[in-house]
Amino acid sequence: MVNEEMSNNVLEIMNNSNIIEESESIINETKSTEQNLSKRQLKRLKKTEKWIQRKSEKRLKERTKLKEKRAFARANNINLGPSRKVLKRCTMANSTCQINVSIDLSFDDLMIDKDVAKMIKQILRCYTLNRRASAPLQFSLTNFTGKSQQEMKKHNGYEHWDVKFHAEHYSNLFDKEKIVYLTSESDNVVENLDNDTAYIIGGLVDHNAQKGHCHKLAKNNGIKHGRLPLDKYLNMKTRKVLSIVHVFEIILRISEGKSWEETLLQVLPERKNAQPISHCSSPIIEEEIKQL
Repeated sequence: MVNEEMSNNVLEIMNNSNIIEESESIINETKSTEQNLSKRQLKRLKKTEKWIQRKSEKRLKERTKLKEKRAFARANNINLGPSRKVLKRCTMANSTCQINVSIDLSFDDLMIDKDVAKMIKQILRCYTLNRRASAPLQFSLTNFTGKSQQEMKKHNGYEHWDVKFHAEHYSNLFDKEKIVYLTSESDNVVENLDNDTAYIIGGLVDHNAQKGHCHKLAKNNGIKHGRLPLDKYLNMKTRKVLSIVHVFEIILRISEGKSWEETLLQVLPERKNAQPISHCSSPIIEEEIKQL
């Protein structure tokens, strides 16, 4: 236990020194280019410089807070989820689940930088969910180039995550006949998940600016498409367009053996105001149906 803590402390010191060195090099580069920048660009650079300087300090605070949280949990017998030893064993290679889920990152040009950053944050959340699953999905990113890749580089060590990163298009990685592009506009309902099928999620955060784009793309490329069975199990007054992370988590929970109704109610945010169809039926209507 002592050796493990010592090694963790050494790793923390090394990580912090690396962050400081990286920060200093970036700051020096920015200073050399300041003379050729406009006021707006200069303001952005100074903001970035300040963020980099505070990065190492923030990391230390986060680690300290995490240690305190773990100590409190141990003292009060609180379960914080799977241990590190368990997580090391729960990899995609060792998983009993062979369902492929890939996020298509071919939409960088359709998003502003802020939306690309939001999309990458959702991917980070997908990775966390998959990493903590006892039987992880076979998770991959395709068309991993351009702005998406640059944004991901802000997260140190992402190359070592248990995710497959591909620069190629998903159609070059999976059998075309075994691909299903998930899109809410599709008329095809996906209710059974197949181990030999690759389910594609569009990596697009567009605030409805590109409505139906993924569906149109799948049709034009002759790719099978489908939507999750929200209508069958839920009564929703809002649009049935879900975020990347919600679609991913739904597939993950269904792969774990949970029912669609239970999963959808658990995963969907409260603002969707989703109600089970079984609870929404009027007793009068049900009685009339019985008499028919």
